[in-house]
Amino acid sequence: MSEFKLITTEECEAATERLLETGAKVGADSWQMRVKNQTPHCKFGEQGVCCRICSMGPCRITPKAPRGICGCDAAGIVGRNFLRFTAGGAATHSDHGRSIAETLYEARPEGPYKVNDPEKLIRIAKEWGVETEGKDIYDLSKEMGYIAMAEYGKVFGYQNWVSRAPKHTQELWEKAEITPRAVDKEVSYAMHMTHMGNSSKAEALIRQSLRNGLSDGWGGSMTGTEFSDVLFGTPKPVDTEANLGVMKAENVNIIVHGHDPSLSEMICEYADSKEMQDLAKEVGAKGITIAGVCCTANEVAMRRGVPMAGNFLQQENCVLTGACEAMVVDVQCIFPAMGPLSKCFHTKFITTDDRCQQPDSEFIRFSPKTAEENAKKIVRMAVENFKNRKPELVHIPELKAKATVGYSVEAIVKQLDGVTNSQVDVTGTTKPLLECITSGALRGAVAMVGCNNPKVRPDSAHIDLMKKLIANDIVIIASGCSAQAAAKAGLMDKEAKAICGAGLKRVCELADIPPVLHMGSCVDISRMMILASELAKDSGLNISQLPVVGCAPEWMSEKAVSIGNYVVATGIDTFLGVDPYVSGSAEVAGLLTDGIRDWVEAAYTVEKDIEVLGDKMIARIEEKRAALGI
Repeated sequence: MSEFKLITTEECEAATERLLETGAKVGADSWQMRVKNQTPHCKFGEQGVCCRICSMGPCRITPKAPRGICGCDAAGIVGRNFLRFTAGGAATHSDHGRSIAETLYEARPEGPYKVNDPEKLIRIAKEWGVETEGKDIYDLSKEMGYIAMAEYGKVFGYQNWVSRAPKHTQELWEKAEITPRAVDKEVSYAMHMTHMGNSSKAEALIRQSLRNGLSDGWGGSMTGTEFSDVLFGTPKPVDTEANLGVMKAENVNIIVHGHDPSLSEMICEYADSKEMQDLAKEVGAKGITIAGVCCTANEVAMRRGVPMAGNFLQQENCVLTGACEAMVVDVQCIFPAMGPLSKCFHTKFITTDDRCQQPDSEFIRFSPKTAEENAKKIVRMAVENFKNRKPELVHIPELKAKATVGYSVEAIVKQLDGVTNSQVDVTGTTKPLLECITSGALRGAVAMVGCNNPKVRPDSAHIDLMKKLIANDIVIIASGCSAQAAAKAGLMDKEAKAICGAGLKRVCELADIPPVLHMGSCVDISRMMILASELAKDSGLNISQLPVVGCAPEWMSEKAVSIGNYVVATGIDTFLGVDPYVSGSAEVAGLLTDGIRDWVEAAYTVEKDIEVLGDKMIARIEEKRAALGI
């Protein structure tokens, strides 16, 4: 066996520099250049003290002007901005879930969308009080799709998924008045609260921020995760590869990018067909390679083993290889720069969703009813574009790492069943994981999530923190761009156990797992909430007592703020490596880093020094262990 070796940040950066040289030859723009043009950033915006919600301003808070024209102070302006950020993120992730519910409603036995996990559908239906006995599975999928869509505009009551949380957590939410109601109601409520002349009280704004976040994590996102499993299969461990080297010069390369698996699943389906493979050979290629970027990559990797080309800040690099026949996107995190960049090469930039229309793209509207027809059209377009390649521009970096992905909650429970030597029957529960923690083999766990951000050396924060944590016997559960950072570096290779502490290394050997577990896309952070809830129920502890913390060291989007709010509100201390634009108000910052602990038993920690951030996470985990006497 060859010696295990990580792919370093320096190697990835060198590969990017080589690709940027190609870009310079054809006059292509890049995010690296645009960052320089946008630096320094607006300090009022970074502190959250700029208000433009009415046309009397914009107003900026300074020592000389401590109130806006309406009289709102820094706490009100910062709080409103934070809530609006949350509402934007909750709306976006939850709308993804709505799209999945619509696809579930359209599922048919003849396809193209089918029910791949009927047992899970039946289990959820029973959980929601829907009669399942004697029903055809497709009658049930239509009924459940309709009910799931209705949850978004639910007239009374709370989100159905709330019942999965431990009783103690539900009681905390009820007392704090943050139990999530209808997703659309919480978003609309937030926008109404932050309209000129409404709420400017920091405490009220932060309460609604938590509630709006919970409507995402315990509402829209959980809908997206659970019903994607029903449609496309509940993930289980599968081997794949990651980094730009997964692209193949001799093949047609199609990159799927975005977040909604409804599109990418169909692209994969028809790219694999004999018709399209034969067509690829006719145009001079050896075959078709599908690779993913961002959370779409996570979706198809964990269900199909499709390789991951990269995460958020690597999307331009795929085109810069000169070997990308088509960049096919759905929604979220798509650079508007992709259109102009693609025009510098032969790449077809294909947009497919009304919610993500981009300049210089070819728009092919995608829906469950037209999925089959349009997927074939897109794949054919990409294959026929192979002949337009310019060989002198083709350069694919020779960087790729092995990765084992697809650790859903169900897969983690199954994988850990054989770890302990306990005489107690713990099969099908999280008790083996709890035994590993109480014995000290594992000190705890970190849910590592989030994006890339040019304010942090891309991927370095994720990778450096992961290496530090696993060396200290802390297992990582990762999703989104954080998961891809780990995969690209080699930390999802089972051989990465070589750089773990002795306890975690032993667990990895016994359970046959890598030290960084791939849990899916960014909506799949809802899986982490389910896992934390099950750990709490099986241990008899509150979620806040578990030696578990969350971390988003390179976050950048509104979705990440929504996620952070629902993770914290679920009782998990969350550590950020990028300031959430609240430093302009000591009152708001104080609430988020301390005050909300009285409501939800957890809070935020913001620390830009990544080494120190890691130390603080380890200290918090050890503090929780000490409090439990373990």
